[in-house]
Amino acid sequence: MENATRFNTKAKPTWCPGCGNFGIQNAIKKALLSLDLQPHEVAISSGIGCSGKIPHWINVYGFHGLHGRTLPVATGLKLANHKLVVIAEGGDGDGYSEGMGHFIHACRRNVDMTYIVHNNGVYGLTTGQVSPTGDRGFASSTTPHGAIEWPLQPLALAISAGANFVARGFSGDSERLGKLISEGIQHRGFSFIDVLQVCVSFNPSKSYKWYQQRVGNLEDEGHDPTDRTKALEAVFRDDGRLPIGVFYRGSEPAHEEGLPQLAAEPLVKHDITDVDIRPLMEEQV
Repeated sequence: MENATRFNTKAKPTWCPGCGNFGIQNAIKKALLSLDLQPHEVAISSGIGCSGKIPHWINVYGFHGLHGRTLPVATGLKLANHKLVVIAEGGDGDGYSEGMGHFIHACRRNVDMTYIVHNNGVYGLTTGQVSPTGDRGFASSTTPHGAIEWPLQPLALAISAGANFVARGFSGDSERLGKLISEGIQHRGFSFIDVLQVCVSFNPSKSYKWYQQRVGNLEDEGHDPTDRTKALEAVFRDDGRLPIGVFYRGSEPAHEEGLPQLAAEPLVKHDITDVDIRPLMEEQV
């Protein structure tokens, strides 16, 4: 493949040694290369947190936004230029706490983009406070006696909210994760990939070894990803295993397919030189 390093940057990541984010960054680049994409064909939007730095370290168009706001930015990018491959990414605190409202509506809206969430159960950037997916009983600076809330189930929320592609990967297996991201990008509509990400500094009990002893591929079990009910059953299984792979794959049309103004060409290429907005401005005075 020509220029296999085209998604590399001169700047190097500053994550903690051993951080699962390295595996996710590597998987994204593997996916883009496998699809033979060029840097100018891809845009990544991110939120705040350790995960939010990824647009700085992958050589594509990037937008580093506000906490919990990666999905509105990604939606705007896709609708302005629906020829772009758009990836939204962020952490579990970013997407499942501050950004929860955007997450639910992105699932039901079904804009053609891929949302990757680094799920480690903590707010890593601010030294490990428990996140919405943190385990019950997890002790942190904000929950010194242990978290008393039940952890969120983002996969179940996505499936029930109408997401068209729902999957889970593992940061310790960038090869398989890269294929999952590639599949999500190729899927027409909103693709959501929750990634079990190791945080070696603030949630070390869930180490690479801990996950490797528990993850298992849904494909190997004969899972049918077209069955929404079976997908929810796979999310809530209680056998000590953590299934990864595609939980649900639908076939609903993407949001932008219903927008006639995008039928001919991207909005950014529309000729607006003859548009006179003065009458509209005068109405507002």
